[in-house]
Amino acid sequence: MKRFYKKAEACAVDGGFSIVLDGRSIKTPAKAAFILPSLAIAEEVASEWDAQKDKVDPSTMPTMKYAATAIDRVTTQREKVIDEIAGFGATDLVCYRASYPEFLKTKQTDAWDPLLVWVKDTHGVTLRVTTGVGYIAQEDEALAKLRAIIDTQSDLQLSAIHDIVSLSGSLVVTLAVMSGILDAQQAFEVSELDETHIIEEWGEDAESAKRRKNNKVSLEAAIKFLNLCDQ
Repeated sequence: MKRFYKKAEACAVDGGFSIVLDGRSIKTPAKAAFILPSLAIAEEVASEWDAQKDKVDPSTMPTMKYAATAIDRVTTQREKVIDEIAGFGATDLVCYRASYPEFLKTKQTDAWDPLLVWVKDTHGVTLRVTTGVGYIAQEDEALAKLRAIIDTQSDLQLSAIHDIVSLSGSLVVTLAVMSGILDAQQAFEVSELDETHIIEEWGEDAESAKRRKNNKVSLEAAIKFLNLCDQ
C-alpha cells in the first residue's frame, strides 16, 4: 500500500506504549490494539514505519511483524506455540550426527558437544545423541524441563523464539541464543554446519545460496527482536 502518513512516533498509552501515524494509533493486522510493554520496541517499530518510502513494505518491518504476531497469534494460542517450540527438543539438530566423513564428524563434535554440555550444566537437561538419521527418543523428564524453560518466556519473546527454533532446527541452539551464549552469526554457523560442509565439498547453487541468505537475515531479525525484549 502507498505511504499515507508523514510521521511515525512511539508514544505512551494506557497499558504501555504504542505507535501513532500522524497522531493516529495503529492496530495489528487482526485489528487489536497495538500496545507494547517496552518503549525500546515501540521506538524500533516507529523507526520502521518512518523508514518506509512511497510504498509500505511489510517485509522491511520485522519488529512490527514480531510484535503484531505476539499480540494476534501468541496471546490467543500461547500453549500451542509453546508446544511447537518445545517439540524441537525431541528431534534436536545437535543430537543427530553424521557417521562419515571424519572431518564432518569432528566439526559436529566441536560445535555441538559444548552446547549439550552447557544445557546439561545450566538447565539440568541431558539429551541423547545418535549417529545417522534414525530417530532417538529423549527422556520425558528432559523434554518436560525444556518446555518449562520456554513457558517462562513472554508472548513477545515467544514470537521471536518460534522463528529462531524453526530456522535453526535446534532448541539447544535457541536456548543458547536466549542466554546470550550464541549471537546471530554463531547461531547461524552452528545450525548451518552440515549445509556449509556440503558447500565446501561440492559448491553452492543459486537456490541454496538464496535460502541461506534469507535464513540468516531472518535469524538476525528474530534475535534482534528477542534482545529488544530485554530492554
